[in-house]
Amino acid sequence: MFGNKIIKTIFIEGMSCGHCSKRVEETLKSIDGVKSVSVSLEEKKAKLVLKKDISNEILKTSVEDIGFEVVDIKLDK
Repeated sequence: MFGNKIIKTIFIEGMSCGHCSKRVEETLKSIDGVKSVSVSLEEKKAKLVLKKDISNEILKTSVEDIGFEVVDIKLDK
């Protein structure tokens, strides 16, 4: 599996400003196995590049613990 990367998109409700999106980005980056995070406030989503598979439940809990709602998580093909 060397060289492969896993990309997931998390759809998030409740982000209303740059501070919100920065908080989501920092929270997701702190999870072991997350390589990079790109949060779009306008599109209400975060795109993650993962070094290893991380369960959707861990991602969802991390975002919801800081006060936002996860609507969906999709594995990008």
